[in-house]
Amino acid sequence: MLSKVLIANRGEIAVRIMRACKELGIPTVAVYSDADKTALFVRYADEKIHIGSAPAAQSYLVKEKIIEAALQTGADGIHPGYGFMAENSEFATMCAKNNIEFIGPPVPAMELMCSKIDSKISMIKAGVSVVPGVTEAISDHERAKNIAHEIGYPVMLKASAGGGGIGIVKVENESEMEKALESVRRLAKSSFGDDAVFIEKYIHEPHHVEFQVIGDKHGHLIHVFDRECSVQRRNQKLIEETPSQAISPEIREAMGEQAKLAANTAGYYNAGTCEFMYKDGKYYFLEMNTRLQVEHPITEMITGVDLAREQLRVASGLELEYKQEDIKTKGHSIECRINFEDPLNKFMPCPGKITRYAEPSGPGIRVDSGIYQGFQFPPYYDSMGAKLIVWAEDRPRAIERMKRALWEFQIGGVKTNIPFHEVVMNDPVFKAGIYNTSYIPNNNIMERVVKYVEEKKAAAGNGKKVAAAMAAVETVIAASQSQQG
Repeated sequence: MLSKVLIANRGEIAVRIMRACKELGIPTVAVYSDADKTALFVRYADEKIHIGSAPAAQSYLVKEKIIEAALQTGADGIHPGYGFMAENSEFATMCAKNNIEFIGPPVPAMELMCSKIDSKISMIKAGVSVVPGVTEAISDHERAKNIAHEIGYPVMLKASAGGGGIGIVKVENESEMEKALESVRRLAKSSFGDDAVFIEKYIHEPHHVEFQVIGDKHGHLIHVFDRECSVQRRNQKLIEETPSQAISPEIREAMGEQAKLAANTAGYYNAGTCEFMYKDGKYYFLEMNTRLQVEHPITEMITGVDLAREQLRVASGLELEYKQEDIKTKGHSIECRINFEDPLNKFMPCPGKITRYAEPSGPGIRVDSGIYQGFQFPPYYDSMGAKLIVWAEDRPRAIERMKRALWEFQIGGVKTNIPFHEVVMNDPVFKAGIYNTSYIPNNNIMERVVKYVEEKKAAAGNGKKVAAAMAAVETVIAASQSQQG
């Protein structure tokens, strides 16, 4: 077993990994920036090392500082969480050169899967179903237009090195192509250092279904079933649930085998996620995220598999604790990402001091959080502060439990997207399970959230006025009684 693990991340995912380490008896090291001096994950760790000022480019993204922190503390393993260094093959290579175990996949698998073009070529050769399109980087406008005509508009332009919904643009017709191509290439270059862009057929209103996989260094690899991730805003996931309501048991089994085929083709081990688009009985491999996913807790809730624990065991050279036939699912689980955003200001990030913080509790409730009352939520990183996860015997009861949990979740001093989740959980379309990736715009969800927040704000204001009026009346009555006395 690893003797000490440094977590090259922050917030709730750092706390999550530290908890898994604690249960395995592995001491932990936190690295932190100026903005995170008092963060929960820093308090939780056994050791802490300051690595720079608040901007990620001066702290969490500086490979040399993280490696030096590991060497200084004697950590023989580094867990990257998600984001920052999680899919950085150069960083994984640096770990290996310093005899530090990178708690993730092997570098060749990471390099293959982090290139959408290269991974698509490999998947086609292996017999994995992929989205129709081309497997070449496109830079010429005329070439792009010719390909789009062959495929048929609309098409998608995608950054080969992209991730997190960045570098994806829909092109409706030829007149949009030149401007869109230049825009995506420019964004890809600035975001990922690689301007390679390719073209795929646009699939109208599909489901985004992903399969969790995990393998060990001894050749064993399993899938841990599916997650529905179709509630998205600008290609960013907001709500995930499992199992998906869109796919049949037969399709689920076939997609699971395709996910394993994709992972085995890449020579993959440790945890990863194969993402698919699904529509009308057909499914297409999109990409593989070579890391633990934000939404991994819902898989843990329905299967009982501790994915972070398995990651640590695999990195320590141990075999998986499970075979494919051991993995069973029970009940239904939903995750809501609690983001610090202002619904009345175009959902812009809303950092600030948390003046009140009370988590929901009770049966089937889990909160993965990196915050607490009094914490100054920083403006430098992702706006997600916590994840609210529920489990119940079936989907209707899971939705009702989530509604109750959202009502209980109290966060003061800052704005959050809890009203968004409340609107969705009460929406007939979502409750019926008939939504897809166009769910939010098709059902005017954001507009309804704004209206909902405004109504709550008005009701709160009226309540204060009534309370003030009642207090005034009571004062007059008390004064009158005093005079009469």
